[in-house]
Amino acid sequence: MGRYNRIPWYKRASNRDRAVVQESLEKVGMLDFRKKQIGELSGGQQQRVFIARALTQEADIFFLDEPFVGIDVTSEEIIINLLRKLRSEDKTVFVVHHDLSKVEQYFDNLILINKELIKFGQVEQVYKPDILSETYKGNMTFFGQKDEVMVVNS
Repeated sequence: MGRYNRIPWYKRASNRDRAVVQESLEKVGMLDFRKKQIGELSGGQQQRVFIARALTQEADIFFLDEPFVGIDVTSEEIIINLLRKLRSEDKTVFVVHHDLSKVEQYFDNLILINKELIKFGQVEQVYKPDILSETYKGNMTFFGQKDEVMVVNS
């Protein structure tokens, strides 16, 4: 399905289209599952297939909405490694993500929004208690020390 925008309605998928699909499935570790129906896959496997579908479009910019929700640790690891690889290939990846505990591990830049833009910049400049408090209108409790902040939405 990710190649449909490149195939005229009156043509069949080419060998190149099939190769791109196979390569994308390999990148997310789902090639062995290519003959299965989507309903037979776990949540993490489905998410990886959806990302493979996006990869087949060979885009320069990707928008992912909550790609880590409801998936297993293995799928999360595969996805984050893939996102890092895309970054190294000079692709731009926007990820909507609500788990602040992994922000520093996963992302280079951070955009904080609460009905309007609060702050944008490198994670180490934006991921600070005062800015998070402004974003969440003070409804937060902070635990930990300067280098490790756990945030609980109150």
